[in-house]
Amino acid sequence: MGAQMGRAFLLVLTIFVLSAAATELYPAAKTSPEPSRDSIIGIVTQIQRADYEGDRAALKRLHDKLTPIQEDNKLASRVLYWRGFALWRRAINGFNESPTPEDLEEDLALAVTDFKDAIARDPAFVEPKIGAGSSLGYLMYLHKKDPTRVQELFQQSSPLLKDAMATAPDNPRLLWVLGPIRWSSPPERGGGQEKAIETYNKGLEAVHNQKRDASDPLEPSWGEPELLMSLAWSNLNRTAPDLNAAEHDAQAALKLVPYWHYVRDILMPQIRAAQAKALLPA
Repeated sequence: MGAQMGRAFLLVLTIFVLSAAATELYPAAKTSPEPSRDSIIGIVTQIQRADYEGDRAALKRLHDKLTPIQEDNKLASRVLYWRGFALWRRAINGFNESPTPEDLEEDLALAVTDFKDAIARDPAFVEPKIGAGSSLGYLMYLHKKDPTRVQELFQQSSPLLKDAMATAPDNPRLLWVLGPIRWSSPPERGGGQEKAIETYNKGLEAVHNQKRDASDPLEPSWGEPELLMSLAWSNLNRTAPDLNAAEHDAQAALKLVPYWHYVRDILMPQIRAAQAKALLPA
């Protein structure tokens, strides 16, 4: 081997060795494998239980654990929906705490982002439109002293709920979300206490009429316990309370979800207290 050829061989060998060393020192970035469908279902199941248990810390942790996926638009949209659901319900649970947590607005804003991302991945998927519309409604409540901000939020919420109403008017989760809107709206605008109660009952009727299909746990099917809870609250707080109906509806909700913190530990004691007060002599 000539001197010139020998130097060339050594140069190539050196480059090869240095390249191999660089690979060991600086390995290529590894992409984390996307979670399996079974692992996603497991997290979703935990999210739903944490919601009923009022475990806001778990809802935040599980939201962060349920990472978005890039492939498969349908599955990606369901993952994003349940991420939004976790923070939406985390905020709702927060409204029941005293003092009121300071992170409700952040939770709701992030929930809206997740829901809107879910819509972008599957525009025909109505459930994130319901969740986003409700989350924006709660943001409107937080900004009720700022008419300009309320109007901005309303302009985002209204089209989402109108779209859901046009697409799935008998969706029990939509009817549950519409109930509070009916409750707080004046009769001349189609609202009022009786209209809200009618909406919840319509939702329950829809639950009972719909075929139960538990084949896909990632498709939202919740709603019956929530509708019963809202009926209980409405019968307790209406102008002429129906305490027997309130207790009946709350007990029915607890029969479905015995560990529901809000109904068991907050709403039922309120109903019991009202019943006891009603027994006192005038």
